Amino acid sequence: MLLLHCPLLLLLLPLGSRPQKFPTRDEELFQMQIRDKAFFHDTSVIPDGAEISSYLFRDTPKRYFFVVEEDNTPLAVTVTPCDAPLEWKLSVQELPEEASGEGSGDPEPLEQQKQQITSEEGTELFSYKGNDVEYFVSSSSPSGLYQLDLLSTEKDTHFKVYATTTPESDQPYPELPYDPRIDATSLGRTTVTLAWKPSPTATLLKQPIQYCIVINKEHNFKSLCAVEAKLSSDDAFMMAPKPGLDFSPFDFAHFGFPVDNNSGKERGFLKPSKFGRQTSSKPRVDLHKVCIRNKNIFTVSDLKPDTQYYFDVFAVNTNTNMSTAYIGTFARTKEEAKQKMVELKDGKVTDVFIKRKGTKFLRFAPVSSHQKVTFSVHSCLDAVQIQVRRDGKLVLSQSVEGVRQFQLRGKAKAKYLIRLKGSKKGASMLKILATTRPNKQSFPSLPEDTRIKAFDKLRTCSSVTVAWLGTQERNKFCIYKREVDDNYNEEQKRREQNQCLGPDTRKKSEKVLCKYFHSQNIQKAVTTDTIKGLQPGKSYLLDIYVIGHGGHSVKYQSKLVKTRKFC
Repeated sequence: MLLLHCPLLLLLLPLGSRPQKFPTRDEELFQMQIRDKAFFHDTSVIPDGAEISSYLFRDTPKRYFFVVEEDNTPLAVTVTPCDAPLEWKLSVQELPEEASGEGSGDPEPLEQQKQQITSEEGTELFSYKGNDVEYFVSSSSPSGLYQLDLLSTEKDTHFKVYATTTPESDQPYPELPYDPRIDATSLGRTTVTLAWKPSPTATLLKQPIQYCIVINKEHNFKSLCAVEAKLSSDDAFMMAPKPGLDFSPFDFAHFGFPVDNNSGKERGFLKPSKFGRQTSSKPRVDLHKVCIRNKNIFTVSDLKPDTQYYFDVFAVNTNTNMSTAYIGTFARTKEEAKQKMVELKDGKVTDVFIKRKGTKFLRFAPVSSHQKVTFSVHSCLDAVQIQVRRDGKLVLSQSVEGVRQFQLRGKAKAKYLIRLKGSKKGASMLKILATTRPNKQSFPSLPEDTRIKAFDKLRTCSSVTVAWLGTQERNKFCIYKREVDDNYNEEQKRREQNQCLGPDTRKKSEKVLCKYFHSQNIQKAVTTDTIKGLQPGKSYLLDIYVIGHGGHSVKYQSKLVKTRKFC
């Protein structure tokens, strides 16, 4: 029924003359071993096909081991940082020789075996630094002793690790739909209705999936683990174990993991009918989580009027308790009946959300006299209409798509009223900056044409050559690629054209290169690059991000390319 002998064997640091192999993929035996805490007491073991949770002290590295006994074995390792960025590295070295004294009955000394296993660094296979959920996948891994090294340099933190030698059949993480965005379909003064496409894991594979919604006022989250860490950060981390003391990784309460003694009373879960009330009487962080089974539409209530909220949805496989994050969104609730004007601060970027065909008013009142005022607008999706009135007189009326900058003549004690009208196609998101300081540039400068050109004659079976325009300002350009299906069309590409989503939302494996470029001669401000390492006859979506000095990024128009099938 189940494999009794799997290529991925877990290594407990030697207690005898040879490494102990456990736990196995025998489900009954594996469950018995999990219940017996002695099997996992202070170990460095990664079980095959099971997610583990653990804890890192700041600047104190931790190492895990597992053994792959056969060559050409599939392997997948996923590391999920919870509340702090991690540095982690996966390496492999040859399996240690059998104990030299085995035949004579004299076991090899324990310390000598430890040194034999851990003294060599091995060959590095993959490394990563950041707070994204990142993974290593190989369809054919060599046999050997694998080491996973983790380090947190920012603070004490916890994390999750999952490893498997059967990634194709396991699939413990729910799959996202082709459009993984969350739509804010309705906005009220105290309510926001969210909708998203269901996970194929539920609709096609018929596995039990529930959706958990997370709401807060600060930022979007990249994993449910990060949410749970934030919910328990106030008091749970005070109970973290001290270095050097023995503890079991399954005693979650001892080092900051929430204990599910009563799922109905779990801290942070809310009744669907009431958003603003929490189950605990203690002061809590301004973060809320509610799970709604398999529904893919939900109305969040009891919100504050005229307040921006960030919304995340996580698909959770209730069989494995593993989750995958949709692309988060943000929205601002409607103002009270007496509309409150949004005040722009000099030199500060403001996020604006406008419902379909909606209108938003903003006000800019410089505190000092000024000769000029500059308005910079970054429309994330479709074009928006902007009108500016200075002391009641119309001085600007334009349609804005992408990034535009408008410079107007100033006037002593002048006040500016900005009217923004949303698109007829759907809701609009944009960023706007007003300043009286001409050198305050938060958005990078862009050429008039932000298309990416692909040279058909230079296409090969493994590469494509592209070109794009730059400006006279020196900016950083980063290229990303993503393989897509052959039936990927312009409509799907249009749905992904949110220019406000920067490279920090992309997977590290999709990054091609970054480079700086500019030209004093605007006629010659063009650069090219050849993207190599592609597969024959495959389609790829190319994105170029330009990153300005203020850290804000803008995405060029995506380009769909396809390599030659025969060369």
